[in-house]
Amino acid sequence: MSSVAGLAKADGLAIDKVYHPYVQPLERELEWRMISADGEQKQRLGLGKSFSDQLFIEGYLVFEEENDNDLNLSEYEIEAKWQLTEQGELDIDWGIIAELEKSRHKDAWELSTALLMEKEWGRWVGAVNLRGIYERGDNTKTELESELAMQVRYRYSRQLEPALELYSGQNTKALGPVFMGEIRFGAGKKLHWETGVIF
Repeated sequence: MSSVAGLAKADGLAIDKVYHPYVQPLERELEWRMISADGEQKQRLGLGKSFSDQLFIEGYLVFEEENDNDLNLSEYEIEAKWQLTEQGELDIDWGIIAELEKSRHKDAWELSTALLMEKEWGRWVGAVNLRGIYERGDNTKTELESELAMQVRYRYSRQLEPALELYSGQNTKALGPVFMGEIRFGAGKKLHWETGVIF
C-alpha cells in the first residue's frame, strides 16, 4: 500500500494525522506526508511493514524547510502499532501506537504512546487518538504533554470518504475538513490518499 497525505494548515505540532487501530497482514507501506503551518513545512517519508496480523512497524525520515527554502533532514522516527482487538469483536476497536523520535542536529528525544479507538455506525466511522508525550534533551525542557486527535468520516465510496478532524494539544485547538480514499491497482496494491485543511 502506498499512502499520500496532502496539505494541512494550522498552528502547532499537534496536527499530524488520525491513526486507526488496524493492522493488515503482509502489508507493506510507502508513505509521504506534508504538513504546512504558519509558513513552515514539514514532510515525512516513511517505510513500513506488518510483522504479523497485530504488529506494524514504520520508520520515518522527517524533513523541514529551512530559511533558504531547502528541505533538510531534521529528525528520525520509528513507530510500532499493535492491533489489540479484532475488528468488530467489541463495540469499539482498540489499538496502541508507540513512537520514538530523535532530532538530527541536537540531543532532543521524544517518546509518545497513543491509545487508538474506532467505532462504526453504518456508513459513519469515528476514530479517537489519546496521546501522551515525554520530551527530553540537553537544550529541551523535559516535560510531559498530551494530545487528542479525532475524526468522523462518511464512507461515501471506496474512492472518496469526506471527514472532519479535530486536534487538541498544548498550544493547539484546530478543526477542519479532510477528504480521503483508496485507488486499487490490482491484487494487494492500492494507493490511500488524504488531503485536508485544518484551521
